[in-house]
Amino acid sequence: MKIAMVGSGYVGLVSGACFADFGHDVVCIDKDQGKIDRLHDGVMPIYEPGLAALVESNVKAGRLSFTTSLAEGIKDARAIFIAVGTPSRRGDGHADLSFVYAVAKEIGESLANPAVIVTKSTVPVGTGDEVERILSDSGTSHQFSVVSNPEFLREGAAIGDFKRPDRIVIGTEDEFGQDIMREVYRPLFLNESPILFTSRRTSELIKYAANAFLATKITFINEMADLCEKVGANVQDVSRGIGMDNRIGPKFLHAGPGYGGSCFPKDTLALLKTAEDYDSPTRIVEAVVKVNDSRKRAMGRKVLEALGGVDAARGKKAALLGLTFKPNTDDMRDSPAIAVAQTLTDAGVHVSAYDPEGMELAKPMMPDVVMCEDPYEAIEGADVTVIVTEWDAFRALDLDRVKQLANSPEMVDLRNVYNPEDMRAAGFAYSSVGRA
Repeated sequence: MKIAMVGSGYVGLVSGACFADFGHDVVCIDKDQGKIDRLHDGVMPIYEPGLAALVESNVKAGRLSFTTSLAEGIKDARAIFIAVGTPSRRGDGHADLSFVYAVAKEIGESLANPAVIVTKSTVPVGTGDEVERILSDSGTSHQFSVVSNPEFLREGAAIGDFKRPDRIVIGTEDEFGQDIMREVYRPLFLNESPILFTSRRTSELIKYAANAFLATKITFINEMADLCEKVGANVQDVSRGIGMDNRIGPKFLHAGPGYGGSCFPKDTLALLKTAEDYDSPTRIVEAVVKVNDSRKRAMGRKVLEALGGVDAARGKKAALLGLTFKPNTDDMRDSPAIAVAQTLTDAGVHVSAYDPEGMELAKPMMPDVVMCEDPYEAIEGADVTVIVTEWDAFRALDLDRVKQLANSPEMVDLRNVYNPEDMRAAGFAYSSVGRA
């Protein structure tokens, strides 16, 4: 089957490459000529483990191609996916659907054959209804169906998530859409991947509800970490103890500096706005957003405490190890490192940093931070070393070298990478999250 993927960002490119790997004929479409040129040259617009090799192999096999022409790209396509961005709208937090609607209008004006139009972008409840209206108003004479098919990809593990999904959610209102989507995902049916066919509006809400629930788990364990520090308990043991309960599960119970990235911050805000529009308050999600926002600055204050307090910290140096919101990605969106760095620079602390993949994107966000070539360059002369992102490269630092290079053997571990007893035995003044 021919599939068109409109939008060649994170979701569109990963989905398109994986569909091509399943044997479909996929065209990825993007208005950004520079991005398309780089993709033709094998240069990925994002960092995702395994993506470059996957794209290269399917381009060579003739199953994956790229274009800036939507009309050319959707010609003869039976499934047309909309995978453009839906960022938080400035001023009110609503999802900005202008890109989705613009694509829908262009599809309607260019459609040359019966097709299913699939919203892969994360969109609020009712977006599919508006896309359907736009397509109808375009005057197209060809049969079409609008389907919701949310993505559940974790950055850093997206290819595995796509090929071995926990579930596939498809929201459709007619048999035509259902039949085409069954054919699209037929390779995964063979692996018995769970699939849920539901209404379009239900499918749209599932994505937001899932992300809000996971954000709640993260925020809950972070609050428990604060309590653990007060009462002398160990949050890692608390996480294990409650995670062994099958009703709770162990995932997303790792205490840290708060959630960030492309999904949780904007999706929780969008869910709040949808709830407000329908006069159905979501108080728990509202609290999660507020607590997470305040936590990021609180982690900066935690570093200041390690430097002796706000007054004593002025003029000292902090080394930040890790800038992206999580490892194995270059995504800096709403990363806790941004707030930590800002808190430190506001207090007059000199900040150096190293991240394996995120520094180019971080530079404009952190103009006062000195970017370094490796972790040891960042640590040199530092009064405190701060682990912000748990990249594997930071799990086995040469601690003797760190002590030699640093001005002080002080470490604040915001990801609980190291064992407190081992660090103290190694001669470090060590503090972490949720552990006495």
